[in-house]
Amino acid sequence: MGRNHARILSSLDGVELVGAVDPAGDPHGCLHGVPVLTDVARLLERGIDYAVVACPTALHEQVGLQLADAGVCALIEKPLAHTSEAARRLVAAFEERGLVAGVGHIERFNPALQQLRQRLEAGELGEVFQVVTRRQGPFPHRIADVGVVKDLATHDIDLTSWITGQEYVSLSARTVSKSGRDHEDMVAVVGSLTDGTMVSHLVNWLSPLKERFAAVTGERGCFVADTLTADLTFHANGAVATEWEALRAFRGVAEGDTVRYAFPKREPLVVEHERFRDAVRGGSGSGGIVTAREGLRTVEVSAAVLASARRTTGVLETGALETATPLEVASAVITSGSPSAPGDHGHSPVRLAEPTA
Repeated sequence: MGRNHARILSSLDGVELVGAVDPAGDPHGCLHGVPVLTDVARLLERGIDYAVVACPTALHEQVGLQLADAGVCALIEKPLAHTSEAARRLVAAFEERGLVAGVGHIERFNPALQQLRQRLEAGELGEVFQVVTRRQGPFPHRIADVGVVKDLATHDIDLTSWITGQEYVSLSARTVSKSGRDHEDMVAVVGSLTDGTMVSHLVNWLSPLKERFAAVTGERGCFVADTLTADLTFHANGAVATEWEALRAFRGVAEGDTVRYAFPKREPLVVEHERFRDAVRGGSGSGGIVTAREGLRTVEVSAAVLASARRTTGVLETGALETATPLEVASAVITSGSPSAPGDHGHSPVRLAEPTA
């Protein structure tokens, strides 16, 4: 991912790319003469205003705290950190010093999801009932220190909260590991948000099919976003009766309009960097970035997903449906220990209690 950041930063108006830190040097030849340094301390000697942290997730805390101690703003790739505790320490370090810290949840800047959020805010869907996401694809050999929950599912956790303006309050999850790695490579999550909206996420590294799908269903129909093509389509509820009886078996008793919207489509990474540059210039966390505090919340929810998967032990045997008692399901709890922002009284504990089946 670092080479993609370097590509954008090398041509971003108002920004000068002055160096990169990579123990491997520049194997992809993407820096075009920009110095490649051996450690963060040497980068700090160049008097930088901000840095992009695109190293392995387990190193985010170490590098981020080093930047914060030096008074340097940072855009940290998602997830913010490998644990909730590490993420809280990063939030505290940057906020206490009044530094801008953002998280690279790039899906927020996808034009399809930008459009979807605007239309939901405008009330075009009416009451929201459900958010469904699918994020599937082949195994990425570059990822070794975290599993699919922290690497990929954090995209869906963040975008779901962001487009709806709601937070997770309950969830249940299952994971599997089939690739021989130490971490999970498939997860299925079902949960609910603060307003009662149902959510479900299917994420894996096991499929030859690459899919980035998000559907929001509400009282007026369904929005479907494909973030691979940046397309947004609206399927309205049925309004015209289908009189052809054979066709009704395929399309239902009524049909509604389907609209695929046309809108400008800029590269999300460019937009993300423009927003972060403007936030640093403004000296605050404003400007439409994903703040470190928002990134912390996503890390907390992803930790609850993993906790739920570890603690869900119920088994329902074939043929036992009529006499079965509710499955034994342990509760996952998020107690937000997030450091309070200036003028903020912190978050009340949010319980992620899995419902019995």
